[in-house]
Amino acid sequence: MTKEPILSAKDVEIQFSLRGRKLTAIRRCSLDLYEGETLAIVGESGSGKSVFTKSFLGMLDSNGSITHGSIMYDGKDLAKYKKEKDWRTIRGKKISMVMQDPMTSLNPLKKVGKQIQESIELNQGIKGAEAKKMALEMLEKVGIPFPEKRYNQYPHEFSGGMRQRVVIAIAAACHPDILICDEPTTALDVTIQAQILNLIRDLQKELKMTVIYITHDLGVVANVADRVAVMYAGQIVEYGTVNEIFYDAWHPYTWALLSSLPQLGVKGEPLPTIEGTPPNLFNKIQGDAFAPRNKKALAIDFEEEPPFFEITPTHKAKTWYLDPRAPKIEQPEAIKRLRASMEGRG
Repeated sequence: MTKEPILSAKDVEIQFSLRGRKLTAIRRCSLDLYEGETLAIVGESGSGKSVFTKSFLGMLDSNGSITHGSIMYDGKDLAKYKKEKDWRTIRGKKISMVMQDPMTSLNPLKKVGKQIQESIELNQGIKGAEAKKMALEMLEKVGIPFPEKRYNQYPHEFSGGMRQRVVIAIAAACHPDILICDEPTTALDVTIQAQILNLIRDLQKELKMTVIYITHDLGVVANVADRVAVMYAGQIVEYGTVNEIFYDAWHPYTWALLSSLPQLGVKGEPLPTIEGTPPNLFNKIQGDAFAPRNKKALAIDFEEEPPFFEITPTHKAKTWYLDPRAPKIEQPEAIKRLRASMEGRG
């Protein structure tokens, strides 16, 4: 892409202090986000997806801090924001977030309409009857029937899918430039998942938002994303367009994720799993963090961290497999089957 990114994170490092020790949760992570796109960030639990994106809104826990790098947005370096008042012009107004569990996001003692209205009043400076009118419009916009009645109800009176719609209404009420969706469909059944994803897509078009999805569900990624960033042990290890990641991935961790998709299993054979456990981020990582779990790791994987190698102008992977000096490594059969299925549809 030749256009300028709407947000650009460069070499971001995030540390947490735990019982007198330092845990490096994000290890020199870089990411460009472009206006109007849908970017999916995927990886196992604990890979750093939520921590990394929460730093865009100043939502790190009190024991966490950005210790290196920059997060440039609208000409400002968000990594330098230290005080809560600094974030008031950004959080909600410019960058907003949909959390995965609406029951912990919503105040159980406050009517849902009031919670949407508060977001509008706080971030847009619109008060009273006009703010209430906008809140009712948002309830209708996110597909909640009888908004006048629902405005005066409490979160426990809503189903899980409806609660998630309320959370989306709160996040989108101020028409942010960037909407971050943190596992927005995790606790919902498949039918409701599809409805929520369609809702977010419709709001994105109507409000001209840029969307980041944080997910471990590759099925969601295939349906919504323009680009994909794969995270492992606090780093982005591969990124590219959704087709490049699904049909021509090159990092062994991306291969492992894709090979674990149920639809890629071979009848009569066990579904592949990713053996081993992620590294302890209290410790310094030598080489490629995924090497101990990679049966085809090269000797250099245990010694030296790989750089990013360019596969196409939009597709890069952080693996020694792509070094011209590396022995020829074949992509796994699952990736080949994915590519064949794409070519068959074409």
